[in-house]
Amino acid sequence: MVEGRGSGGRAVRNAPSRAVIDAVAEAEGVPAAAISPPEYESLQTVVDPEALDALFAERANGATRPRGTVSFTFCGYDVTVDRDGAVTLEEATDPGNDGSH
Repeated sequence: MVEGRGSGGRAVRNAPSRAVIDAVAEAEGVPAAAISPPEYESLQTVVDPEALDALFAERANGATRPRGTVSFTFCGYDVTVDRDGAVTLEEATDPGNDGSH
């Protein structure tokens, strides 16, 4: 997801953890700030946000990762994040896992 342009004309994109929150908020029709306890589970309960971001970060030499996806269930959605930062949401396949506690 491209958010804007940084200095030097390089594309700036949301961190994958932020993109997940934004996608769920859009699907739920609420502001991203609302995706937090007690109404919604914390992303940290299902995945380490820093690890998710690091997994898809550019390499030390600036090269992008060649491929990869991560999938997990969050707030009642099966979430898939790909190396480009694209987030796909589908209704959770386990109806008993709605993300509430």
